[in-house]
Amino acid sequence: MGILSRFRDIMASRMNDLLDKAKDPEKTMDDFMRSLNSDLGEVRAETASVLVEERRARKEWDACRAEIAKLQRYAEKSLEAGNERDARKFLEAKAPLTEKEARLQASYDAASSAAVKMKQLQDKLMSDIGELEAPRADLKVRMAAAKVQQRLNSMDKAHSSMEEQVNSAYYEAMALAELRAERKDSLDAPQAPNENSMSAKTEDEPAARKETRDEKD
Repeated sequence: MGILSRFRDIMASRMNDLLDKAKDPEKTMDDFMRSLNSDLGEVRAETASVLVEERRARKEWDACRAEIAKLQRYAEKSLEAGNERDARKFLEAKAPLTEKEARLQASYDAASSAAVKMKQLQDKLMSDIGELEAPRADLKVRMAAAKVQQRLNSMDKAHSSMEEQVNSAYYEAMALAELRAERKDSLDAPQAPNENSMSAKTEDEPAARKETRDEKD
């Protein structure tokens, strides 16, 4: 009767107390439901043997009491018939049965108490299972919705991060293109005349014209 050793714990167990401390309510409730069903299976398996023991103890107790009652009647009838010796024999045979009857009653009381507790356990477990079915289903729906929302949030975050990366790469490419365009325009623009070279050219023109005239002469 191993299950009876946990009678108080099972009778005092409360799902709400576990959920208040749970980091993962869905797993905690699933574990609790598995525990309840396991205990219920154990209770049902042991209940049969407990009831057999109760019936056996009751049968032995009833048989002993019946034997005591019979010896008591024989003793009384012997006294009524004036046969004290037989009456004494019947009473002497009754004495040890009286002690045995006390032991058998104690055994029956224990077996009967065990049977009552098994019934209480079965009722409690079935009640807990029935009461938890709806909240468990509701919790699973809400947890599934929460997980879906978490995935959507993660996808949105990833999309935002990707969009930021694309925008950053685009703006960087545009800035580089503008920089290259400015550099190309700078290289293609006509160079302004150098003042020193223009001055030297002006000074050289009369000498050039003079050399031309001398050649003609």
